[in-house]
Amino acid sequence: MHYKIDIVPRTFHFKQPAGTSRGVYTTRQSWFVELTSEDIPGRKGVGECAPLPDLSCDFRPGYADKLREFCDSFERNGEIDYAAMRDYPSMLFGLETALAHFSAGTTAFFDTPFSRGLEGIPINGLVWMGTYDEMLTRMEEKLRMGFRCVKLKVGAIDFDRELDLVKRIRERFSPSEVELRLDANGGFKPDEALYKLELLSQYSVHSIEQPIKPHQWSYMAQLCREAPLPIALDEELIGINTPDMMEYMLNVVRPAYIVIKPSLHGGMRGTEQWIEAARNNGVKTWITSALESNVGLNAIAQLAARSYGPDIRMPQGLGTGRLFTDNIDMPIEIKGDELRYVVK
Repeated sequence: MHYKIDIVPRTFHFKQPAGTSRGVYTTRQSWFVELTSEDIPGRKGVGECAPLPDLSCDFRPGYADKLREFCDSFERNGEIDYAAMRDYPSMLFGLETALAHFSAGTTAFFDTPFSRGLEGIPINGLVWMGTYDEMLTRMEEKLRMGFRCVKLKVGAIDFDRELDLVKRIRERFSPSEVELRLDANGGFKPDEALYKLELLSQYSVHSIEQPIKPHQWSYMAQLCREAPLPIALDEELIGINTPDMMEYMLNVVRPAYIVIKPSLHGGMRGTEQWIEAARNNGVKTWITSALESNVGLNAIAQLAARSYGPDIRMPQGLGTGRLFTDNIDMPIEIKGDELRYVVK
């Protein structure tokens, strides 16, 4: 098979600023790889390469030129050079997506109940950081939409007000009614994290993602041992791109969960390796998007459906399809608290 790849950059615009403890996003830059072949005229595979500034391990000066190098190599050899692309997960995920799309001839990459439109994937509602009143309003909106699992970004506004918000949610909704996940994005300092986690644990929190900044394994391991609520790792996974290092980190830190983002954590193959390493270490997992457009979101949903089988019970982080004013149409939609693939 002789392939040709075109690279098309595109900027997306958020409907409202997306705030995290690392800052606020108003636009999102992606590079789309469009895969074609004269051997199958008319067929195209499209993948999204969407690194996050100040977070992705492969977002460096000359990103587009490096992506072009990998695409040229793919055109010459007809396959992905996983060894060379290991440290470029957003590029790898884009190429894997384009190849899966091209190979399947449809956006339903893998044969699963999800891709056949028979089952949805449960997802959590996401409440972005903002003022106290903004976050409360957003939380109430997610609950009205029918979400039974809500993820709340914390660590950016005054902690006492965040704690009060969590308290107010629990006063209105019991843990059996709403599963509450928190994501600190590394916003707590190591010497204050345990105290804050103890206060948050009063309100039946399912888990908290990345309470302190990554690369502090001794502090994180201590938190995982001593905190009264389960800890999930997210940013901690970035840059760990070999199965041996995955196993080693999980064995040292021993979190309750890891949250896997294909664009950040090794593409499709890396995601599957993380899931296997987690299972080997008794760690539970879920998959989430990283502010991709609907092209990347669909690919992640297809991967989640294949990775976890036909009966996904744990809500995944796949509710970002409504973030942009200028998103790309794909046959996926949110119904209640599920992401569904629409078969036409």
